[in-house]
Amino acid sequence: MQQMIVLFTIMVLIGISANYAYSQEMSLATFQEIAQIIVDKRISQNVTASITLQSTSIQEIKIPSELEQRIRENGNISAVIITNEDECILGVHGESCIIINVKRNAADKNFPAIQNSTLKISNQFIDEINGIFDTKAKLHSTFIQPSDEANVSLQTSGIISGKGTISAVYTMPMEDTHSMYEKISSILIPKIIRNSGGFYDVAKNLSTDENAKMTFTIIPSENKSLLQLRLSTNYSGIASNIDKIKPLEFLKTDELYRSEYFSTGFYPLNSIIQVVILSTENTNFSDVNGNILQTQTIDNEEIPLDITKEGWIFDPKEGQIIQGKYIFGEKTIVSNQELEFSLGGKKLQTEKLEVDESIIVVIIITIVAIAAAMFYLKGYKK
Repeated sequence: MQQMIVLFTIMVLIGISANYAYSQEMSLATFQEIAQIIVDKRISQNVTASITLQSTSIQEIKIPSELEQRIRENGNISAVIITNEDECILGVHGESCIIINVKRNAADKNFPAIQNSTLKISNQFIDEINGIFDTKAKLHSTFIQPSDEANVSLQTSGIISGKGTISAVYTMPMEDTHSMYEKISSILIPKIIRNSGGFYDVAKNLSTDENAKMTFTIIPSENKSLLQLRLSTNYSGIASNIDKIKPLEFLKTDELYRSEYFSTGFYPLNSIIQVVILSTENTNFSDVNGNILQTQTIDNEEIPLDITKEGWIFDPKEGQIIQGKYIFGEKTIVSNQELEFSLGGKKLQTEKLEVDESIIVVIIITIVAIAAAMFYLKGYKK
C-alpha cells in the first residue's frame, strides 16, 4: 500500500512538473494579427499597407456556427468575401460587394450552364449573409476569373482569385470604410479582443484614411474555416521611388503594440509583420536597423532558431521578389525606427546554424505557425 502511495505521489509530481515546463514553452493561439506592406515596383507602382485579424475559431471571429458549417460542408464554395474594394469585380463601380466563389462544375461546358450551377449554390447563402451583416446586396453578375496573373506574381494559392474561379457577385450601396469597419468589426470581433488594442487599434485608425478599404473573407476547409478581417490602404504611384522602407509609416503609426489578448502566455508567432518587395530587377535588403535572427533552413523555409528574440527573417533576401518577416519574441512593442531598412546596397550576411535535435520539435511548431500566418498573405491579392 505504501509503495502505491509513493508511486502515485511521484506520478502527481511528474504531472505537475510537466505542466509547469509546458507553461514556459511557446504556445499557439488560433487568433492572429498580421501587418503587411507590399511595395509593388513591378506592376502597379503602389504600396499597399494592411492589417489582418484572422482566426479559425468562431468564438474569436464570430459568425453563426450553422452558417460556417453549411458553407464548409457544401464542398463547392472556395471563399465568401464581403468588401468595399473599388471594382471588386470587373464591371462593378462605386458599390460594395458580397462575392461567393464557387468551384466550377466540370460538366458545365458553356456560360449559361456555369452561371446556373454557380447561382444555384450561392443563392442558398446570400439571404442569410445579408441578415447577419445588415446588408441588402442584390445579384449583379456571375464572373469567371480570366487569369492567374496576380497569383503567379505573388505565388498565391488562387483560392480568392485565380483562373477558373467562378464568382457570384452581389452588390450594395458603397459604404465609407470607417463606418463599415466599425460595423463589421463590432459584429465579428468580440469585445475582449477589441478592448485589447494591438493591431486592431492600428486598423481602426487606418480605416479613416481616404484610400482605406475593408474585406472580410471566409475560406472553408475540410474541418474548419479560416476567417479573416482585413483593412488596407493604397499609396498610389510611389513604389518606384522607394529605396528606404519604414514599415509603420504606411500604417500611420510610430509604434506597433501586440494585442494584450496574448498577455496570458508566450505567443511569439501570433503577431507578425511582413514586408514584400516586387521588382522588375534583382534587389536585396540592406542597412537593417533591427535584429536579424539566426535561422535554419527547413523544407526550403528560413526558420528562426530562437523565438524568444525579436527580429527579422529575410527569405528570400535577394531577387525580384524578396520578403521580410518580423517576430516580436518576448517583446510587446516595436518602433518604426527599429523596423527601418534599405533596398539595394551591401547584401546582408545572415548567419545560419546547425540545428540540434533537442529543438527540432520547436522548429516544426514554428513552421506550422508561420505557415498558418502566411496562408492569408499568400491567398489574397485583388
